[in-house]
This record gives sequence, C-alpha cells and structure tokens, in this order.
Amino acid sequence: MSLATRIAQARRLVVKVGSALVTNNGNGLDELAIRDWARQIATLRANGKEVVLVSSGAIACGMQRLGWAKRPQSVHELQAAAAVGQMGLVQIYEAAFAQHNLRTAQILLTHDDLADRKRYLNARSTLTTLLGLGVIPIINENDTVVTDEIKFGDNDTLGALVANLVEADALIILTDQSGLFTADPRRDPDATLIAEGKAGDPVLEGMAGGAGTAIGRGGMITKVLAAKRAARSGAHTIIASGREPDPIIRLAAGESVGTLLTAETPPLAARKQWLADHLQLTGKVHLDAGAVKALAEGRSLLPIGVLRVEGDFERGAVVACIAPDAQEIARGLCNYASGDARRIARHSTTDIAGILGYIDEAELIHRDNLIWFG
Repeated sequence: MSLATRIAQARRLVVKVGSALVTNNGNGLDELAIRDWARQIATLRANGKEVVLVSSGAIACGMQRLGWAKRPQSVHELQAAAAVGQMGLVQIYEAAFAQHNLRTAQILLTHDDLADRKRYLNARSTLTTLLGLGVIPIINENDTVVTDEIKFGDNDTLGALVANLVEADALIILTDQSGLFTADPRRDPDATLIAEGKAGDPVLEGMAGGAGTAIGRGGMITKVLAAKRAARSGAHTIIASGREPDPIIRLAAGESVGTLLTAETPPLAARKQWLADHLQLTGKVHLDAGAVKALAEGRSLLPIGVLRVEGDFERGAVVACIAPDAQEIARGLCNYASGDARRIARHSTTDIAGILGYIDEAELIHRDNLIWFG
C-alpha cells in the first residue's frame, strides 16, 4: 500500500499551518487563506475524518497590530505580542469555520502540559472529547506564559507532539515551500523535490536547512525532526505547500503532494513503545482473574476488576497491573489518583459518580494507555 493511500485512509489528522502562511509573510492575518483552510477541513469533516488544527501566527499577528517590523528578542515582548495577536487569530478562525456550521475550540499548550503525566492525560481527554463532539480544536503554543525553559521552540514540534497526544494517523505540515528538497531551492537552482522518504532518516535531516523566514521560528529542519517525533506514535508526515490549490483535500484523497515521510512502526506498536520508553512506574493495582482475562483480550481495565491499590500516586501516573500470581502483566496510565482508585476498586463503573461525586473516565486504565506484558 502506497503512503498516499495510507493518508487517504487516515481517520484522524493533525494539520499544522505556519506563521508565514497565516500572516502572508508578515503582512497581517491572511483571512482568505484561513477561510480556505476552514473550507478544506470542513470537507474532510463531511467525509468522516477528524481534524486537529495547529496554527502559528499569534506573535506575528501581534507584531503587525503593534507595528513591529522585526521579531523582538525579549521573552516579555514576545509574550505581549502573543497576547495581542491571539485575539485576532481566534476571531478569524471562529468566523471562518462558522460559515461551515462547525464549532471551534481554542487550546493553548506549553511543554509542561505534555511532560506532566496528569496534564497530558487531561489534555488528551479534552481533545478526544472535542473531536467526538465534532468540534475543531485549534491549538497554539501558549506564548503568553512560556519561558526559555518550557517553550516548544516552534509549532512544527508542537504539531508532532499533538499527533502523538491524539494518536493521529497523519501530520500535515503546510509551509511556504513545496516540500523537502535535496538543497535549499531558494539558493540552488538544481535542487529537486524529495517526493517520499522515511521519517528519522539522518540523510534527510542533513539535507534540511536552518531557520526559515523572519516571521517564523522554524525551518525545514524543524519539520523533518517533527516527522521523526510524529513517527514515534506511528503517524506519517506530509510537508507540503499551503499555497497550492486544495492541498489538504488532495492529500486526504490520496494524491501525492509535497514530501511524504513514512512512519515505519505500526501506530499501536509505536504508542506502546512510547509508553514503555518514557514512563516510570509509580504504583500497583492488583487484579482478579477476570480483569487479567479482559486485559489479555485487549480490553480496558475497569475498577470492578481491581482487588487493591498499592502506592501513592496522582491521576495520570503509570501503575503496574499485578495478576493473582503476583506477576506484573501490564502497566498503564491510571485515570484516577490512588485515593480515588481505592474507593472505586471492586465497584461497577455505574457506581463511580455516586462514590466520588464525579467521574473522569469509565475505565481505570484505558486500553490505549496500557502496555500488555503477558
């Protein structure tokens, strides 16, 4: 199966648009382009696909509104520009999608939101709920509060992390270039477009250049590295020009546009590996035989199958699943803190709200957040 065909079959996509496109190279928000992307995404929604939009442009928009021709170096000035620009950016996106009877939701993230297990789980639950409601999440880095220690550095990286977060099938990065070339086409007339490659290929990383425009923070290298990140959860990446006619629709239809970078690991296996590599054990849940059988069959862990909870941990912590013979058979992200997990253990899902006064999730550990060792 060709990669283009895999993109056409993708059910969930993350689309990232850069500052140069959103602001027409720094000349102010390009409302025509934004409306066109909204139209294309609405077409995908009508065809049953789920789309998350990662948009740059807040700082660039703020610079334009404040009359700044050059991107400032001061973090506080960047934060101020983001606060000013975010208002205009969101208003235009809301109006553009409303023309297609689609609701939008603004989500601002920092690196800390995805590095912290609890906030990671909260962000994932919010995004999957919004997608289930048919809402288009519009995500940007929270530039109003970031510092050098927590900023993503570019929205290409953010797009890849969001693709991991929502388990997207594909990441589409729209830029002002036609894709990845063998050399910088703005400087080398002999540069040729690379139509297809493997995410994480060091040769491709070497071909990618440095910083892009004066408006954006990234360049082709950040896009190639983003593809490498997205591949960790099995997402393929497309780097294509946002100025070509209907690039989102054409890609979703299986047309080869721009540069397609393949994720070599199947999505489910990649996600399990990501969990295994990045998360440390903080507690244990001891299961009955019925719960062990359910996990072996690929189902989620429900509270009723938990005999007891060991350890002190927060929501989103990684816990070991212990079988009656004292062997660890699985581990995963727990949807409840240890205290609440103890209270609902041995109880049906329908009892959770009555016991706790609230319900976060029906499962103690969802199957997508669980690694099976048995």
